[in-house]
Amino acid sequence: MPRTISDLDLVGHTCLMPDSDEHAWEATAAWIAGGLVAGERVVYFEDCTADRLLERLDDDRVPVESAIADGQFQIVPTEQTRAMVSVPMDQVETVTEQVIGETTAQGWPGMRLIGEAARGRMGMGLDELVAYETGIDNVLSRNPTARLLCLYDRQQFDDEAVAAMRSVHGTEYAAPPSYDDGLLRVTRPVASTLRLAGEIDHSNRSVLRRMIDGALEQTLREVDVPVDVTLDLASLRFLDVAGAVELLRGAQQFPAEQRVVLRGPRARVMRALRRCGAESIAQLVVEPRTQTDAGSHR
Repeated sequence: MPRTISDLDLVGHTCLMPDSDEHAWEATAAWIAGGLVAGERVVYFEDCTADRLLERLDDDRVPVESAIADGQFQIVPTEQTRAMVSVPMDQVETVTEQVIGETTAQGWPGMRLIGEAARGRMGMGLDELVAYETGIDNVLSRNPTARLLCLYDRQQFDDEAVAAMRSVHGTEYAAPPSYDDGLLRVTRPVASTLRLAGEIDHSNRSVLRRMIDGALEQTLREVDVPVDVTLDLASLRFLDVAGAVELLRGAQQFPAEQRVVLRGPRARVMRALRRCGAESIAQLVVEPRTQTDAGSHR
């Protein structure tokens, strides 16, 4: 079972059952970024989700303005997305083949597709949905340079439907987090780095301190990891005062020669930290948010 987006480079039809909304956006942005870096054409079928997608791409420092301008990255509007998933079943393969063929004719070396199309298909019965995905799978098997990542919300798909979707896709993508409660998701992209996405409040603030403590312990115990600990806060939308205090207390326990690096915090998160005395803690270093051409957020 693939555990990183790069593991999917040679896989045509993949499904993902996200643990949370943050998980879904994490995977979506990584999938799109990988396609752009590879020079492939990337098509995202949105369902009133374009703003949230661009926000996450900005968090991940993925510049997309030029890719949109030259046609490499296309965001298909909601109306068109819903129209495409309403195509009669006997035309699914033909329409999909046409989209891929147009991309090849334009000279792109490959194509990646992803989006919220699953929501638009919720009116289908399970048998019809399986037939739809089977048709897509047939097209992808004939076009090895095209890849599709399908996301299925567990709140909308019961166990039977999830099992059916797994059976019709060649691969399931799974990237277990360090923590995910639906409000806050924490991952470890590289050693000594924690990526936080979502919100920290009374329900999960103790997790933050526990993970900072664990990261410090790892740097002291292992010789092949970076000495400084990085907290990537670009996707952290909210941090309450008590959570800010926990973070700062965690930083204060670091030895004088070690640092806690806060990467790309949003303005409202940084305000909470400053109000709690962040600027007086020598072990704390802030790497300001850098604006990509996807935008910036408060």
